[in-house]
Amino acid sequence: MRGCAEAKQREFRGRSRRECGASNMEGAGGKPTAVVAVVTEPRFTQRYREYLEKHKLLDRQHRVKKLRDGTVALPVLREALLEQHLRELRNRVAPGSTCVPTQLLDPVPSKKAQSYSPAQRLCLEVSRWVEGRGVTWSAELEADLPRSWQRHGDLLLLSEDCFQAKQWRHLEPELWETVASALGAQRLAKRGRVSPDSTRTPAVSLLLGDHGWVEHVDNGIRYKFDVTQCMFSFGNITEKLRVASLPCAGEVLVDLYAGIGYFTLPFLVHAEAAFVHACEWNPHAVVALRNNLELNGVADRCQIHFGDNRKLKLSNVADRVNLGLIPSSEEGWPVACRVLKQDAGGILHIHQNVESFPGKTLQPPGSSEMEEHWPSPHQIISNQLNNGATSDSRRKTLSVATKPEWQRWAKAAETRIATLLHQVHGKRWKTQILHIQPVKSYAPHVDHIVLDLECRLSSSWLEEVDPEMGGSTCWS
Repeated sequence: MRGCAEAKQREFRGRSRRECGASNMEGAGGKPTAVVAVVTEPRFTQRYREYLEKHKLLDRQHRVKKLRDGTVALPVLREALLEQHLRELRNRVAPGSTCVPTQLLDPVPSKKAQSYSPAQRLCLEVSRWVEGRGVTWSAELEADLPRSWQRHGDLLLLSEDCFQAKQWRHLEPELWETVASALGAQRLAKRGRVSPDSTRTPAVSLLLGDHGWVEHVDNGIRYKFDVTQCMFSFGNITEKLRVASLPCAGEVLVDLYAGIGYFTLPFLVHAEAAFVHACEWNPHAVVALRNNLELNGVADRCQIHFGDNRKLKLSNVADRVNLGLIPSSEEGWPVACRVLKQDAGGILHIHQNVESFPGKTLQPPGSSEMEEHWPSPHQIISNQLNNGATSDSRRKTLSVATKPEWQRWAKAAETRIATLLHQVHGKRWKTQILHIQPVKSYAPHVDHIVLDLECRLSSSWLEEVDPEMGGSTCWS
């Protein structure tokens, strides 16, 4: 690792061991592998900066980035950013401005953050400690140091591809105290591969500390969970913000894959759903979900259904159904159709991993290999229906840029759902694709997307689709 070698050439003595990097996901150079940012036009940059600084939202560890489409991305602290901040920027601070939450996949550290990266500090301290124990420091050991980690308060979750050399085993457990000290943590855990079982239990081992319980805050919502038993995805932050902005007041929602409350809580806390039926079969996730509902003061508006959601004893209750399972939630589609209200229908939010390949894509504005820059909930041009769905008729500035593979999958899913609705209810239904929302790149050429699909009894549809607004319809 060149960074460690260069760092050793500098004078380390007298340097403060300050903690670098304000974001939760940190990489080898001390910078996050993904940083949340707010995108706007250049003429509004100063107003945005002043507002973000005033509210202590600006991430000073990373530079403001100019995107290819001419807009500017200001890095922010993901734990502190709320949906209300986006509304204030858009409506009060800079009326008429574009305000898009995005993720910078290759953020540039600020000059302040570049003096000594956490990775360089880790290399220096571990190498000195190892040599002090009479073990020869080698290129093999240096290459085996962690290149990325997640920070959960005082606990660091290391990636699975580090500390694999057999030499480390003779240095445990004191080794972990040195690593934790170098990175400003009190507890350490190491990630393994997610178990292929139905509950997708993370194979995480605790290296230092007596428990794996941590607390994370997203959009003002508190999540507590045990990292050794439950998964938490930082990459879903943009979808959580979108869910928080949906018009769900007075609605009943069924969340078929609730987990620790990733989407259940935004629907209750910010989208103001009247009631949520939360389905989950991982007992550890259910414990965390129950605690998180209490922590956020919404336990009285949620019923947890523990067990296999295919055996769910519910029907004809939901205005919305969230199917937040990847790579596919298709096993839950029949249940989703059954729980929709028979007289009024509702909206399905269907998550899916879709394969796509270079040369066949229609790239979103400002996108490149350096950043994910997709429309926010307030810039979606969807079919304008009276019930709102995911559209925002106040802003019609951007079209929804999607890849052909997303569109093909969405159409196939719509056709399948229409068939299921007819089989389940025995009546004629009409479905309509409202929106396709990119969430993140899950793997090379694999995109995690969400399909918003409206499903209504045919008699409740009073207007045909405006072809200029896009979308599609399917009769069952």
